[in-house]
Amino acid sequence: QVRLVESGGGLVQAGGSLSLSCAASGSIFSVNTMTWYRQAPGKQREWVAQIASSGSTNYADSVVGRFTISGDNALNTVYLQMNSLKPEDTAVYYCRGVIRTTTPQFGSYWGQGTQVTVSS
Repeated sequence: QVRLVESGGGLVQAGGSLSLSCAASGSIFSVNTMTWYRQAPGKQREWVAQIASSGSTNYADSVVGRFTISGDNALNTVYLQMNSLKPEDTAVYYCRGVIRTTTPQFGSYWGQGTQVTVSS
């Protein structure tokens, strides 16, 4: 079994910064990708940023230049550094891992989410 736990959310003023963490634990053999998503009230969940085991990263246009995704070598812990935050960044942020377990099998695993609120 694999578990993902996000942390680091909170309330910040516009223009401020927050750093989110996502820690994966359990029967992990390897992590293929880790991705951050967010869901604002009344809106669909949207993709924010992704990091692959190769180290390559990708970002949604709305966060390019403001957010940075990183992780440890095994991607068991990934981070989302969020700078120059805007009120429209307010959402619940989730991490999702595509992970090969020790079974072995690939699976998609989600964390429970962490709230980020940006005040104007």
